Amino acid sequence: MKKTKKERQSELKETITTMPFITDEELAKKFGVSIQTIRLDRMELSIPEVRERIKSVATNEWNETVKALPIDEIIGEVIDLELDERAISILDIGREHVFSRNKIARGHHLFAQANSLAVAVINDELALTARSDIQFKRQVKEGERVVAKADVKGNDEKDHTIVSVQSFVDNELVFQGIFEMYRSNEQKGEATE
Repeated sequence: MKKTKKERQSELKETITTMPFITDEELAKKFGVSIQTIRLDRMELSIPEVRERIKSVATNEWNETVKALPIDEIIGEVIDLELDERAISILDIGREHVFSRNKIARGHHLFAQANSLAVAVINDELALTARSDIQFKRQVKEGERVVAKADVKGNDEKDHTIVSVQSFVDNELVFQGIFEMYRSNEQKGEATE
């Protein structure tokens, strides 16, 4: 049975409240309506698009937390962060990220998302990438959402903090890297194993 507009909008508002990073495309599938209908519903309910919702959460929650770089310099939008522990960011691959002839994402965008997340997770005013070992697992295409997850693994023999980053599209691994991070202060030894 088809829902009334009022019922759909009520459920839409509830869905976005519980899953603020859901896209219009995912909402359209969930409610069995067009993307345009979802956009109109959001406009009537004064709910911003997913990109603005993510920015709002990231800016409000982590602006004072991230020490090594300004939050707006992180590639992708931070959705979870615990310094010297873990971090998660998302990057929606748009036209500006892909080669025009085949719509495949340029590798430097995936690397930049992972690398900036590795910097952001470090609890220090200065964090620099000393070395990285990366692998691209599959091509990423325009329109896909990349979820990068960083985990602090501990310190190496040079006292660099080791950060593992894995990037996924729909739970499929597309990129992974190990980043050796130089940090300037005495907190080097506090990273968890």
